[in-house]
Amino acid sequence: MIKACIFDLDGTLLNTLEDLTDAVNFSLEKNNFPLRSIEEVRRFVGNGVATLMDRAVPQGTSSDEIQACLSDFKSYYSLHKQDKTCPYPGISDLLSRLYESGIKLAIVSNKFDRAVKELAEFYFPGLISVAIGESDRIRKKPAAYTVYEALSLLEADKSEVIYVGDSETDIETAANAGVRHIGVTWGFRDRDTLKRHGASDLIDAPLELMEYIS
Repeated sequence: MIKACIFDLDGTLLNTLEDLTDAVNFSLEKNNFPLRSIEEVRRFVGNGVATLMDRAVPQGTSSDEIQACLSDFKSYYSLHKQDKTCPYPGISDLLSRLYESGIKLAIVSNKFDRAVKELAEFYFPGLISVAIGESDRIRKKPAAYTVYEALSLLEADKSEVIYVGDSETDIETAANAGVRHIGVTWGFRDRDTLKRHGASDLIDAPLELMEYIS
């Protein structure tokens, strides 16, 4: 019996792509680098903001310049992370139904921890029991540590949990943690990409997840 659902954030619950792209391009422009398209940023996301900026800058950029871009990204994004971001259609309804059914809800993300907690509370107040992002004290996905911490805080066993995410990083994270993965096709990766990386259970609309709760 499923007692808890653990969700990825970007590309799964929230469409954050425009705000991420704006933050990337703010930092690139400030540091005199070429800008990136929204489709390029879509390909770059999924492994944390440090990796995002490393992919966004031109090849051969020095580590000091990358760190400057990363700092500018974080400063801008902290102030503008809710300018264009919104839940995907049907997500708020899904989370409400799960919550009302007694399912505990958590978020694990490679976005920096403060932003994860603030976005979870802003868009889904009272619904998310646990929200965990990237920090110095815990290894980011696809390492299983954020999932393990969520399981501990939720007081749930691996067999009682579904992990829901939109990317190959989420597939690998679920496998590393030993929990069941459900892939979503409305996020930052398409169906073919998810299937190529081993996704077996895919849903095309949020409420389809209810079919896996029994």
